[in-house]
Amino acid sequence: MSQLLLVLAFFVVALPASAKLNAFACEPEWAELVREIGGDKYRVFSATNAFQNPHFIEARPSLIAKVRRADLLVCSGAELEIGWLPLLLRQSANPNIQTDKPGYFMAAMQVSRLEIPQHLDRSHGDIHADGNPHVHLDPLRLISIAKKLSQRMAAIDPDNSAYYSLRFKLFRRQLNKQLNQLAPLIAQLEGQKVVVYHKSWSYLLDWLDMTAVADLEPVPGVAPSSSYLVKLLKQIRQQKPAFIMVAAYQDQKAAKWLAKKSGLPLVVLPYTIGGNDSSNNLVELFADTLEQMVQQGLN
Repeated sequence: MSQLLLVLAFFVVALPASAKLNAFACEPEWAELVREIGGDKYRVFSATNAFQNPHFIEARPSLIAKVRRADLLVCSGAELEIGWLPLLLRQSANPNIQTDKPGYFMAAMQVSRLEIPQHLDRSHGDIHADGNPHVHLDPLRLISIAKKLSQRMAAIDPDNSAYYSLRFKLFRRQLNKQLNQLAPLIAQLEGQKVVVYHKSWSYLLDWLDMTAVADLEPVPGVAPSSSYLVKLLKQIRQQKPAFIMVAAYQDQKAAKWLAKKSGLPLVVLPYTIGGNDSSNNLVELFADTLEQMVQQGLN
């Protein structure tokens, strides 16, 4: 057992037992990050699963009840949940997780963001004023978010601050170890061109130095029409991307049509925790994503 694990084991045994804190996560990736950092100090609930579009969730009474009991709220932010989270916050009347409280943690707002619009124009589709909120697929940003989350947990629960710090260091070590093992796959993907569906993949592609040469959406949030797909087919025949990538929760009908007509491989990726049987935690999520992109997209 490594020295870090031994120290963590000591804290687990030595710290006094106390009631678990409640965390409400808007998406599975943040629920899993809370588990990674919070360990046995937190009870975690995720408002969505890997097969739901997090943009469009109903603010159900059951969710309001969960938010009402939360000590910590962890969401993507940057307006991803703008259609339902504000209502949950108002209806819950929970003072611990309002916007100016330590219990309010928006992951995307902890790091620099891509695609911040210069001008807001709804004719350009479902754009976010604070930039692209899908930050979890960049491991470098994810590590930064994890560190800040551990610090926030320590602010909420100072008696266990050393525990959260150690949990963060262990998570960082595990993720970096996995990324080192994935280096051969990363090298194969660098510089590749792809077709995407929505701006879900911008941070992953930025990290891998890949380029999205086309998007199945004519503008963000708008489904492709038949005429748009015909134009897209002509475009990708000229630009010659390697494959088409979509998330498990997205409608694959248009992507399958385009793959059939173009001859490009269609790679369905988990996108978040639970998107397939091989993505049960954040380390596995990165491993499975890169393996599928190479094995199904490039081979």
